[in-house]
Amino acid sequence: MKLLILTAFYPVPGGTHERMFVHIRNKYYQEHGADVTVLNFDEQEDYEIDGIKVISLNTYVNSDEHYDIAVCHSANVRNHYRFLKKYESRFKHLVFFFHGHEMLYLTKDYPKPYDFTAESKLVHRIVQHSYDKIKIKLWRNYYKRLAHKSEFVFVSKWIYKRFLKNTGMTPSQLGDHCHIINNSIGAVFETNSYDLFSPKKYDYITIRSNLDGSKYCIDIFARLAKENPESKFLVIGKGRFFNHTPKPDNVEWIDRTLDHKEIIEYLNWSKCGLLLTREDTQGVMTCELVAFGMPVITSDIDVCHEIFDGMINVAMISNEDENIPLKEIYENLVGRMPYPKNNRYFANQTIEKEICLYKRLIMQ
Repeated sequence: MKLLILTAFYPVPGGTHERMFVHIRNKYYQEHGADVTVLNFDEQEDYEIDGIKVISLNTYVNSDEHYDIAVCHSANVRNHYRFLKKYESRFKHLVFFFHGHEMLYLTKDYPKPYDFTAESKLVHRIVQHSYDKIKIKLWRNYYKRLAHKSEFVFVSKWIYKRFLKNTGMTPSQLGDHCHIINNSIGAVFETNSYDLFSPKKYDYITIRSNLDGSKYCIDIFARLAKENPESKFLVIGKGRFFNHTPKPDNVEWIDRTLDHKEIIEYLNWSKCGLLLTREDTQGVMTCELVAFGMPVITSDIDVCHEIFDGMINVAMISNEDENIPLKEIYENLVGRMPYPKNNRYFANQTIEKEICLYKRLIMQ
């Protein structure tokens, strides 16, 4: 089974960790017998990471290599659409993974951006909305035309419903080609467990890829820190938010990306995960903290209920409430510890379903 994975970004040794959720899948595929090659549109040079071969578009164009399935993650117009319009006939099967922005209107489906960001400017928002209309129309027509040879994988029911709403397509138009398969957590969170008894430096921790994205609620995190001066808060992630908003004295900020080993250390130094969101399609980082076995507080929104309902180490709070009894919520969570290992988002519950899908396609 030869898979060509199409992605606009991908982890680079010693560099970016972008699209780690794609790399987690690819390693699992390869460990279970698949021949995996990644086409990284963002790179000009070929490289290898964790045994996964990563090639540039130029390498693909000048190769006569055959692949059974093309797998598209977070497909965009500039890269995936143009590539498929030219080379789609080479593949018997196409699989599209929907993680977020692909079929969303960024000006309608995402929360209002922070004032200091470029996305908040009126001209930018008008241009973005116009682009999204074109993007969705192009992809909608393309999906209809290629539905017979395509599979559509959504990481949550929430993003699937939003896909139908924004495209105007109906389930009958896609037939039995749609699948809800959640993202898997990193293997390190499967094999490691939270150390309840280790010394704690922080009361609440949040880890975010982009502090400047308003969907990650760093403004609410900072407000809660200000309202709870007796507690110590840790935020990990890159961004300019605290250059524009005063950082409370009880907040420590680590302005960089951590590897998994470092993340585990900081989680064990913390009492509770505080990962709030105004919009998300699953919330993989939150899933990882939950599986790790620490108490987690997240937001009371639809997608969080879909992903976390029934998990005893998760509490939800309203993003709109002004008086949140954070300490009381944490103490209620602690009263249920230690938690049993939660395997809902382990690879054998998620990525294994993807492999079964690929095997079924190849047998057709």
